[in-house]
Amino acid sequence: MELPVVDIEPYLHASATFSEATNVEEKPKLFEDLVSLSACLSDLCSEVSRSLKETGALLIKDPRCSVVDNDRFLDMMEKYFEMPDEFKRLQERPNLHYQVGVTPEGVEVPRSFVDEEMKQKIEQMPEESQPHVPRGPDPKWRYMWRVGSRPTQTRFQELNSEPVIPEGFLEWNDTMDAWGYKMISAIEAVAEMAALGFGLPRDSFISLMKQGPHLLAPTGSNLRKHGREGTVFAGYHYDLNFLTIHGRSRFPGLNIWLRNGKKVEVKVPVGCLLIQAGKQMEYLTGGECLAGMHEVVVSKRTIAAIEAAQQDNRSLWRVSSTLFAHVASDAMLKPLGHFADSPLSNKYPAVYAGNFVEHELTAINLKGKGEQGIKVE
Repeated sequence: MELPVVDIEPYLHASATFSEATNVEEKPKLFEDLVSLSACLSDLCSEVSRSLKETGALLIKDPRCSVVDNDRFLDMMEKYFEMPDEFKRLQERPNLHYQVGVTPEGVEVPRSFVDEEMKQKIEQMPEESQPHVPRGPDPKWRYMWRVGSRPTQTRFQELNSEPVIPEGFLEWNDTMDAWGYKMISAIEAVAEMAALGFGLPRDSFISLMKQGPHLLAPTGSNLRKHGREGTVFAGYHYDLNFLTIHGRSRFPGLNIWLRNGKKVEVKVPVGCLLIQAGKQMEYLTGGECLAGMHEVVVSKRTIAAIEAAQQDNRSLWRVSSTLFAHVASDAMLKPLGHFADSPLSNKYPAVYAGNFVEHELTAINLKGKGEQGIKVE
């Protein structure tokens, strides 16, 4: 099955044209009326919400995010991950829950390795749909870089800390921010379109994202060291944030699970971005849109890409061009609008997004063994 590719340029053009043409206070409502009257725009928004609901994932084209931008980012991150481990560990911040700086390989534990309920569900899957079983923590490195402004006052300071900059990378700030802000812009457009497709006001999601602890979070997997077929770089899991966006990696290996339980190896076309629903999206939609399950594994296609890279003398680090968009830490997570009347809404009690994130970080070994329960308001 091929994931649908949604070209969001018509929506971006309509939004920009409308914003330039009117300054009235009713602008958001008027634009929503415009979308509902335009079959093209309405269909685009419906396609976004439908794909997120049915597959937990979506491929988009955004003219603001070019292949050149993605390549510039991947080039720098390959250079960083190829540095000696002792250099990279200088950017490690375990006291800040690894939410800034580098997370070394062997630290993050996949949810499927520690969650007994998830293990039981995996055992009940058809064999062809079962994920690869991780043998321990993920053998991948990850770098966390904050994108966007942070709140001056917050209950969750560790989740909103200042970024860490490695020495010797003069282009670091510009490259990280340039790619990060472009991907945030793409996610904001998709969040607006999803809200309209779900029958919510246009700003329902993006209003909660303001000053969120958004993270540009590329992973680095050493294929020279861990390039055997079947190696699990990121064990079967969901993302804890709102929406995740990926640029195209130079090495394949991402598998996702559709809502019907089918396992699909994702192929991201050149010039496209992959978007996945996270747990915060599931919360806000009262379970209508489930967090997408996925894993990253060395596959036959990965092996072929490794061989091609060796022939071309290219880097053998698999870098994911990943950004996690979050609901603001001090905002309340709860089903929005008509989703509050969903039969499943009682599974999603109101909770500060920061409390929810800290609970999830504890489960995957990125926060100390603190309080296990979620503080419900």
